[in-house]
Amino acid sequence: MARRGTYDFDIDSNGNLADSVANLERLRALFRDGRIIADHWGPGDAGDFDHGAWHILCHLAAGGALLETARGPAWLGISWDGMRDLYMAVASIQSDDRVENLTLESDEGGALLASARPLAFVEGTSQGHVTARGVQDPPDAFNGCPRQEFDRDVTDPGEGGVVWEHWCTTRDIRPQSVVGTSVLSAFLTLVSVLGGCFVAPVARGRRDHQHPRQLAALIRAGVLTREEALWDTSPLAIPPRAQRLFYEARPICSLEACRWLDLHGDGEVRYFMFARRIRSWSPTEAVARDLRAASE
Repeated sequence: MARRGTYDFDIDSNGNLADSVANLERLRALFRDGRIIADHWGPGDAGDFDHGAWHILCHLAAGGALLETARGPAWLGISWDGMRDLYMAVASIQSDDRVENLTLESDEGGALLASARPLAFVEGTSQGHVTARGVQDPPDAFNGCPRQEFDRDVTDPGEGGVVWEHWCTTRDIRPQSVVGTSVLSAFLTLVSVLGGCFVAPVARGRRDHQHPRQLAALIRAGVLTREEALWDTSPLAIPPRAQRLFYEARPICSLEACRWLDLHGDGEVRYFMFARRIRSWSPTEAVARDLRAASE
C-alpha cells in the first residue's frame, strides 16, 4: 500500500485515504498537532483546544455528498445513532416507500458504493437542527458546549446545525472520548469513499477561522493532494427550498433536498454552499497563493 505526506497516511488503489485503524490514529494525531499549523487552531474559548481538534474539522465532519448508484440517488453523510450515542458514515437511499439507511461497513452499504460515483458535495449546515435530535448532554459536556444548545428550528437564524454540533463533538478527540472518536472514524470512512476532492471544497468554504492554513497542513500531512485542493470549480448556491430540508438534518430530508440542486446533467461534480456564506469561498487563485505562502 502506498504512503503519502509527512504523516505517512496509507493510500488505497484509488488514491484515497485507506479506512484503517492506523489512519484513524494518524488523523487523531494530526488534528491535535499544533506545530504543523503554527498553533493557529481557529476561534474558540478557553479550553476548547486542550483536547479538541482544529476548527476546520467541525466543517469537514458536517459535509455530505449526493451519489449516483445502481439503485438510484443516495445521500452520504455522518449520522447519529441515538441508542449508543455514536456517529457513523451512512448511505441513505429511497427504497419503495421508505428510505434505507445503510452503514458503509455493512455488506449492503459496501455493495451500494461499489459502482457509485459522486454527483455533488454539499456544505454542512450552520443553522437549523443537529443530527442528535433529543440529546441531553450535561451542561459541562464538550467544554461547556452541550449539543442541544445548537438544535434549532429551521427558521431560527441563530447558531446551530450540524457544523455547530460537530464543533461540540470534536472538543475531545482523545481515544477515551467515545463520541469524538466515532466522529473522527466516520469522517475517515467518508474520505476513504469520496477522496480528497470532497475534503477540498469543504475546507475552502471559509477564508476565515484559519482554514487556509489548516488546508495547507492537510496537504502537507497527506490527507489530500495539492491537485485535489486546487480543483478548479466554484460553489453553487443552495436554493431556499433545499435549504429548509437540509436544515432538518435528517438523511431522508437531505436526500429530498438534493432533488432541488442544479446538477446541470453534464456529469461534472458540483459543490453547493448556503447563500449566507458563499462569498467566503476560497477561489482557486487564492488557494494557490495560500499554498505558496505556506511553503515559504
